[in-house]
Amino acid sequence: MPEPTPVFDGHNDILMHLLRAPDRREAIWLGAEGKGHLDLPRMQKGGFAGGMFAIYVPSASMAKVEDLDALMDAPPYDIALPALLTQAEALPMAMAAAGHLLWMERAAKGAFRLCRTAAEIEAARAAGAIAGVMHMEGAEAIDGGCDALYSFHAMGLRSLGPVWSRPTVFGHGVPFRFPGDPDTGPGLTEAGKRLVRVCNELRVLIDLSHLNAKGVEDVARLSDAPLVATHSNAWEVTPSTRNLTDRQLGMIRDSGGMVGINFATVFLREDGRKSPEMTLDPFMRHLDHLIRHLGEDHVGFGSDFDGATVPKDIGDVTRLPRLLAAMSAHGVNDALMHKLAWGNWVAVLRRTWGA
Repeated sequence: MPEPTPVFDGHNDILMHLLRAPDRREAIWLGAEGKGHLDLPRMQKGGFAGGMFAIYVPSASMAKVEDLDALMDAPPYDIALPALLTQAEALPMAMAAAGHLLWMERAAKGAFRLCRTAAEIEAARAAGAIAGVMHMEGAEAIDGGCDALYSFHAMGLRSLGPVWSRPTVFGHGVPFRFPGDPDTGPGLTEAGKRLVRVCNELRVLIDLSHLNAKGVEDVARLSDAPLVATHSNAWEVTPSTRNLTDRQLGMIRDSGGMVGINFATVFLREDGRKSPEMTLDPFMRHLDHLIRHLGEDHVGFGSDFDGATVPKDIGDVTRLPRLLAAMSAHGVNDALMHKLAWGNWVAVLRRTWGA
């Protein structure tokens, strides 16, 4: 049987599962449980060759919203954002998540490598190891002066989203609203503008996913790096606040950046519903729209595995080959498939990181 096409994925949340059950981290990561979307054996089986591993600190208030799934499966909906988390609240959990990622590398015994350069990602693939990149989804663990960013960078952080929807000292995210427009509030704060400058200095990728429209405009104006949305879709196909307008796609294209297609049903389905009972046709419509507006060199995957409900025909990471087969049947040729599945991500990371 041929080897699966290697896939680099722009976003997953397996670290959140480790944070919630640190006493079961061996079972979660090494695969005895078989729960969630990801673990090491299933990544190997599905051709998951690398990706961004998100440090995310959840808000307790979101877990208390009753019938959240039911609300998001019956649009229209408009879910209030949690309050800002202070650095004192977020830092211990973010440090624990970074520690889990470092432990994952050790526990995998050579099968998983934490990578800091594009060259290291390519070397991991050549050695048959999965390449992991430390990402931060929501910068609550970073102080307004950005001193903590240097510490996380030394640990391996190479990608950062200033917000996860809820506000931070750096800026404002979009609420979970459908239908809705991403122009939902003010742009970056002075601390947010400082964050962009320090990320550029350290060559840390700045993730636009979850930022509101004015925040995206501010990053585009201030940053000298490619603009990247690690896990977002096309607003013209699915008018969710979390998706990108054609204007934003144009800014990303012109910067030499890229977008990772989010597998979350609420951002794929044109009706905005959360139900996994759907075909892959909406995925293909997002793919076509993004390629049309960004070009073939600026689109990839940003699954949101372990952080979202995904279509039943994707299910988990072992079904990535099924998704690629559906894309092939849709008309994606071998050369374009390599770009979408692997090459575009490695290229934009090299442009951003410089190595």
